[in-house]
Amino acid sequence: MAVKVYFSSLKASSRQENYIHKLAGLARADRLWDRFEAEEIIAVKIHFGEHGNTGFINPIYCREIVSHLKEKGCKPFLTDTNTLYIGTRANSVDHLETALAHGFSYATVGAPLIIADGLGGKNYVEVPIDGVHLEKVRIAGEAYNADGLITLSHFKGHGLTGFGGAIKNLGMGLGSRSGKHIMHSNAIPTIDQDICVRCGACVEWCPADAIVINPDECYIDAALCIGCGECKVTCTYRAVKVAQSSSTRDVQEKIAEYALGGIKGKEQKMGYFNFLQDITPGCDCLGWSDRPLVPDLGFLYSSDPVAIDQASLDLVNQARGFEDSALQDNIQPGACKFQGVYPELNPEDQLRHGEKIGLGQREYELIAID
Repeated sequence: MAVKVYFSSLKASSRQENYIHKLAGLARADRLWDRFEAEEIIAVKIHFGEHGNTGFINPIYCREIVSHLKEKGCKPFLTDTNTLYIGTRANSVDHLETALAHGFSYATVGAPLIIADGLGGKNYVEVPIDGVHLEKVRIAGEAYNADGLITLSHFKGHGLTGFGGAIKNLGMGLGSRSGKHIMHSNAIPTIDQDICVRCGACVEWCPADAIVINPDECYIDAALCIGCGECKVTCTYRAVKVAQSSSTRDVQEKIAEYALGGIKGKEQKMGYFNFLQDITPGCDCLGWSDRPLVPDLGFLYSSDPVAIDQASLDLVNQARGFEDSALQDNIQPGACKFQGVYPELNPEDQLRHGEKIGLGQREYELIAID
């Protein structure tokens, strides 16, 4: 039986209609708020965005979700986890300062901000799962201890997974820093000597000091590399390569298994929103943004993380891409846009594996909401 995925385009049907109303309409259609009860503490999973990035979800949308939870008598909080790489969100102090700088204040969203894996990313709970790669996952403690969870995901491209949506927001987004290391551990990159211009940008972003660049050679020390992929997404010359035959598939599959652990015990108190706006080729973890690959498409909601990501991917692929974007190919409607940027990746690996392990299902019914 197909899972219902609710979709609202960004086209206004009247002067009284706005994006906030559209977002609320999606949740009402599936009676999301009926899943929660007074006094329950509900985590609202969001990506606060890296300093210099502008693709993250507008805080005003978070306020709409928070207000509905408060009407039910719930106690919502906005949350994310610290990053594996060294940037502006690697510890809770820097992370919260970045979030505040991006507009995620109590005055704006109406809820407190709590970094779910603690000051340095070591607050986690080991959750047993029935996975293919993993038997247990390290889920951020404050998210695990919440009574329910709503994810707000900016749907966009990603250099290791093809795209990032609800599954990645759950899996990588709820994993502790050590958990992120586990998920990335299969993706050890190399540097193409003929392409590298030795600019040093990858060295600046490498959290493990694993990259050596000198006048004679440039290489990544596999013994030091933690597989986070920051060098790959940082290099604008595409000199950093990752063996794609199995490595990035394993990363995607482990992310799906972490997502399974992230929702364990909350399966009946979950909701997923995907925002198909500013669909950039790279993740919001980057300290910069790029031109979107396709036009803004709308909002989606579902009770199933696999179904909503499958529907989001299909909508993006059905759109015509922008010719002056990062797309190298697949501009035409019907072609996979993320493979047009990352031809070596199969972005459906996470969907296939998510369905296999029981995270959700790929078959969906798209229901348009005015």
